[in-house]
Amino acid sequence: MTDDQKISIRPEVLTKDIESTPAEHFQNATLRPVLKLQNELLQAVFLHMMDKRKVSFRQQSPQDQAAQIKHSLSKDKRLRFQLLGVVIGQFTTAEYTEFLALEQEAVRRIFTMMAQRLKDGLIKTT
Repeated sequence: MTDDQKISIRPEVLTKDIESTPAEHFQNATLRPVLKLQNELLQAVFLHMMDKRKVSFRQQSPQDQAAQIKHSLSKDKRLRFQLLGVVIGQFTTAEYTEFLALEQEAVRRIFTMMAQRLKDGLIKTT
């Protein structure tokens, strides 16, 4: 898939047009659309790893599920690398170069937004 094709399939994410740092610009221009595009796959990978690790995620209380998401994203290196690969695989070559320049901050932002998406999509509060 070409870089133009990757960009063309991304959903539009509305953000305020304000001056921002390079990390904020990268987050709004690249990370948010990629995370939105890959949301279902990110959830599927997370749930598969919970099943594989014999964690009864679906039977946990909403509070325990939120804690499990936070714990898994911070401590489970294999899961982190898989989920990060799902995101990075959707970058264009230019975006990957930009990611490398901001790597530490970009990875932190990816996992912060990913944790929120997983909580919003997987935790049923009713």
